[in-house]
Amino acid sequence: MFSDSELSSIKQLLSPDKNIVITTHHNPDGDAIGSSLGLKHFLAAKGIDATVITPNDFPKFLKWMPEAKKTIIGEYKRKQAGEAIYNADVIFCLDYNATVRAGIIGDWIYKSRAKKILIDHHQMPEQFDFVYSDTNVPATCQMVYHFIQALEEEDLVNQDIAECLYTGIMTDTGGFRFRSTSATTHRIVANLIEKGADPAKISSNTWDNNTISRLNLLSLVLSRIEVVNNGKVAIMWLKREELKALGFEKGDTEGFVNYGLSISGTRMSVFFMEDLYEDFIKISFRSKDDVDTNQLARKHFNGGGHINASGGKYFKSIEDTIEDFKNIIEKEDF
Repeated sequence: MFSDSELSSIKQLLSPDKNIVITTHHNPDGDAIGSSLGLKHFLAAKGIDATVITPNDFPKFLKWMPEAKKTIIGEYKRKQAGEAIYNADVIFCLDYNATVRAGIIGDWIYKSRAKKILIDHHQMPEQFDFVYSDTNVPATCQMVYHFIQALEEEDLVNQDIAECLYTGIMTDTGGFRFRSTSATTHRIVANLIEKGADPAKISSNTWDNNTISRLNLLSLVLSRIEVVNNGKVAIMWLKREELKALGFEKGDTEGFVNYGLSISGTRMSVFFMEDLYEDFIKISFRSKDDVDTNQLARKHFNGGGHINASGGKYFKSIEDTIEDFKNIIEKEDF
């Protein structure tokens, strides 16, 4: 958490006369959007208007959250996003550890003279004016709640805040299944439920919104799942032409990688997908126990993240990428 002196400085920055912008990473997920909107509603409860900016669009299944549709999406509204960041007095940087991860708005954030406040749970954060970084916390939404606690303003948490923060914690813990989910996490979730978060409503709005394209893509992926490394690693993949043919929409492949971990005996699941527009392979890693996907992604696949959940990029064909991956993991001890 921020030190007492940092919290004192931040309190002075959080006033209605300041231009406050909340940003998150490229390809925002549930934790990114939940933490951004949760913080926005918290500031609103304090009488402070804040602007949420994402680098690019986010999945439809997250747009049910309160005021999600008021988010400025940088790829669609570059001028508006750029002006908001340029005029900002304070920029919150949520759920990313380096401005490069903020996509097209990252350089604007880096060059901004605003005070930058990082709240994030990824490893190796860059230097910001104020840094709250904790890799042991399973979701940035939980860290936002801790931030509210540190400000001694839990009484301001209302239903809008609770719904947003619950969503991010739920999605980034895999429905409270990942090992980083702690007793503290469950206590916070209980508090959010008491503040108005409805678990049935939130899970239904978030996870029961499948499109036909998503189900068709999932069917294809599951039909050719491959298990290697003596049954310890599951591999799945999709090609660009398959995405197009089956009507891919943003967010359709969210969570596909987790299916590999449901196979008995697997310790890692990896999902390879050709980017729809650019010439590289997007890779999602998930693992169990002490299998470190972060180091694997950083060392070999131009990525990183958490021990049990990471991402990467590879600049070969999907066939060569999968072949290289198989050769690499033959040398790893799982």
